[in-house]
Amino acid sequence: MKTIADETILFESPDPAGIYCYSPALCHGFNGRIIAALDLGGPGTTALPGRRSTTGDAASGNQVRIFFSDDKGNSWRQSSSTPPMLHENLFQAGNALYLLGHSGKLVISRSDDNGATWSEPVTLEGEHRYQDGVGRIDHWNGRVYASYGRSFEAGPWSMPMVLSAPEDADLTRRESWTFSDPFDPRPILEAARAGGIPSCIHPGVIEANLVRIHDPGHEFYDPEMKTLMILMRTAAERISPVSGNLAAMLRCVEKPGGKLVIERVVNREGFRLFYLPWPGGGIKFYLDYDPESRFYWMVASEIDGRYNPRRRLGLYYSADLFNWTSAGLIAAGPADHAARNYATLLIDGSDLLVLARSGDLRARSDHDNNLTTFHRIRDFRKLVTE
Repeated sequence: MKTIADETILFESPDPAGIYCYSPALCHGFNGRIIAALDLGGPGTTALPGRRSTTGDAASGNQVRIFFSDDKGNSWRQSSSTPPMLHENLFQAGNALYLLGHSGKLVISRSDDNGATWSEPVTLEGEHRYQDGVGRIDHWNGRVYASYGRSFEAGPWSMPMVLSAPEDADLTRRESWTFSDPFDPRPILEAARAGGIPSCIHPGVIEANLVRIHDPGHEFYDPEMKTLMILMRTAAERISPVSGNLAAMLRCVEKPGGKLVIERVVNREGFRLFYLPWPGGGIKFYLDYDPESRFYWMVASEIDGRYNPRRRLGLYYSADLFNWTSAGLIAAGPADHAARNYATLLIDGSDLLVLARSGDLRARSDHDNNLTTFHRIRDFRKLVTE
C-alpha cells in the first residue's frame, strides 16, 4: 500500500542489540522551532556516559536524547543534555519548555533557551512509583493537564491520574501542581476479564491521552469545559483479535476550587462505559484535536490480523472522538520485527508531523527498536473524504 508520509531517520541506536529507541515525543518550541525527544533503554545503556534513570526498561536505566530543528525537520541539532528519565513528554508552557517523565518518581526538566539545554530533573512526586508513558497533554484556559499512571503495589500496569498547573507558573515546583487521586481500574478489568473481554490473564490500562469535546451537540459535551476525556491503551500480555482494537475511557472532572476527580463515563441511558472499539487500541496511540478541520486526528498501529501489530502505522480521523476513519498508511516496517509504532503527532500548519519508534532489519524485535523516524504528512486535512 502506498504511504501518505515522508520518512527520515532522526536517530539510530549505536548498539541495535543492546540499546533501544523508545518514547518519541514532539512539541513546538518558540520562533518556529520543533523539539523532538526519545529515551534510550536496554542492557547496553551501561555504556552510555552520564546518569540514567533509577528504573527503566532494563536494570541499567534509561536516558533521554533531545533534538531541535529550525527548518521544519529537514535538519536537526542535538542538545548536550541527557536527562536521566524515561516515558518522557515535551510541552510548552509560559516562556519555557518542559520535559515530563519518570525515574520511578515523577520528574520534570525545564529549558529556558528554546530546547538547547535542559535543567537537571527535579522530583514532582516521589512517594509513589510511576511506570507508564504520557499521551496527549491538554492546554486549556491558561492551564496544562497531563496524565501518568501510578504503579500498583505489584503487577505490570498502573492506575491513571491527572495533574494540572498554571502555564505561567514554574512547573519544576511541586506546589505549582494539583494532583487527582489515582483511579484503580482493577475491579472493572477483572469483571471484563471474567466475561472474556479482553481475552488475557492480566489486563490493564496505560498511556492515557487527555482531550476535550468541543461539539455542543455531542452527548458528552460539557458547556463549562471542565471535563477531560481520558482515552487509554488497553494492555495485555499478547495482542488478540479481541484485545488488539480496544481502548478504555474514563473522564476527569475539574470541580470548584480546582480539585480533579477521575470517574466513569455514564451515557444518557445510564450505562457506565469503559471499553471502546478503537483502531490500534492494544498498542500506544496518540491523538489531538484540530480546530481548523474540527476533527480529532490519531496515529495508531494497524492491527488487522495479517501483520505483526507493531509493523504498520496508520493515520485516522474522527468527528466525534469515538468513530474513526482511516486516512491512510503512514509507514510500514520491512519485516515483522522491524516496526513503525508508538508514535506521537504534531500539527504544523497544513502538515502533520509524526515521530515513531522504528526498526530496520537489525532491530532486536518489534518492541526493542533501533531507530527513531520522523515523518511529514503534507496537507493532511485533504485526506478527509466526503
